[in-house]
Amino acid sequence: MIELLAALALFVALHSIPAVPSVRGKLVAAMGRPAYFGVYSLVSLAALGWVFHAALMVDYIPLWDTAPWQAHVTFLAAPLGVFFVLAGLCSVNPLSISVRQGEKAGAIVTITRHPVLWGFLFWSAGHLVPNGDLRSLILFGGFALFSLGGIPMIEKRARKRLGSGWGEATARTSSIPFAALLSGKVRPAFDAPLLVAAALTGLITWWLLAGGHAALFGADPMLYM
Repeated sequence: MIELLAALALFVALHSIPAVPSVRGKLVAAMGRPAYFGVYSLVSLAALGWVFHAALMVDYIPLWDTAPWQAHVTFLAAPLGVFFVLAGLCSVNPLSISVRQGEKAGAIVTITRHPVLWGFLFWSAGHLVPNGDLRSLILFGGFALFSLGGIPMIEKRARKRLGSGWGEATARTSSIPFAALLSGKVRPAFDAPLLVAAALTGLITWWLLAGGHAALFGADPMLYM
């Protein structure tokens, strides 16, 4: 349990400290933008791998009973989360997390201006419901709280950075997923990053259900149906 908490603390630190504009600016200036994101991605993946390894080492302590219907939550929320993360990272988004620079936001922003954070929230919540044990509550609940707490922080920084341009930049988007579309503020839009993210999500989901999830984590999602 101590190792899991330490791994989670490192993961949160890696995604909180570089998010400070002054810190990120110095790192990008020293390393260059491509090298910075390359190193940052590798370190983040290593930290994430440590988190899951530590979680698998924790004893199973049940907290609530599981039921077949809970698997449907995972099959709906987890792929949606993966899609949001992939589309968010690959799309230009001056309002939130993205690996691409630019002024014109991608189509994913018509759904939500914080797709990466909402994606992690959907993914973690989708895994939390059917896993009724303490380690899953700490692991996926921690990811969910981190993602949810990051949204107002990024909103505050973006509002400060854009100043008087905030209203125009957010006129055709919303923080809550699909709110802008349902309210009629914006029409559905599609672009290459959105379509690529959808295709990759389909392939990743198929691979995980075909045995990839069992190979990586020792659990076959199909057995919960």
